[in-house]
Amino acid sequence: MADFDQLQAQLGYTFKDAELLRLALTHPSVTHELGAEVQTNQRLEFLGDSVLGLVLTRELYLRFPRYQEGPLSAARAQLVNGRTLAQQARRLGLDQHLIFSRGEKANQGRGRTSAMADAFEAVIGAIFLDGGFDAATEFVLRSFADAFGELNAIPSLENPKGTLQELLQKNSLEAPQYETISVRGPEHDRDFECVVRHGGIELGRGKGKSKKLAEIDAASAALISFTPKNTNENPQSSPVREAP
Repeated sequence: MADFDQLQAQLGYTFKDAELLRLALTHPSVTHELGAEVQTNQRLEFLGDSVLGLVLTRELYLRFPRYQEGPLSAARAQLVNGRTLAQQARRLGLDQHLIFSRGEKANQGRGRTSAMADAFEAVIGAIFLDGGFDAATEFVLRSFADAFGELNAIPSLENPKGTLQELLQKNSLEAPQYETISVRGPEHDRDFECVVRHGGIELGRGKGKSKKLAEIDAASAALISFTPKNTNENPQSSPVREAP
């Protein structure tokens, strides 16, 4: 096993039970060589995923009291995805410490985004078990300090239409419907206005110099006011947009 002291210095946390750290670094591929009874980091990854989500959700909730679920969920999704978690893992040097099977090593498992992301979440789970929620919170917020710690506004959405669809499909298989309701101006300089609906309910309106831009603007407007009750509990009313 590689030097635990060096790794723990990188993590900024010293384990009371170093076996938890070893377990967090044990890739599931080892079961193919050592048998199904060998413990791997899958259970810790499951735990760490929930701890990470809770820490960042609480921080977003406290920082941005005027935002509803939609933009808060979108901001969390930007902070926590496989690519960003893998970057965190590599920054900490976890790729140099992961325990793989010989076959997985030969297939360059250390470079796989999924393996890196899972290991990072497993380390969070291990810290949570070893030092409690406060220790895990400190580690998470320190890890995300550059991307998150100095935020004074919700991050801009890279894909508002996709984010809106993901949020709506948590409760329904129906996709949002976009409709262009007006086109104004000469052919070389048109202004489009679009509405997005779900289940017959208007969620937002947007404008843009093309149909695509108007749809993106409508999705962004819907996300600002999106809550589950907008589409499920109160089908007779439209959501009220809240200014950030």
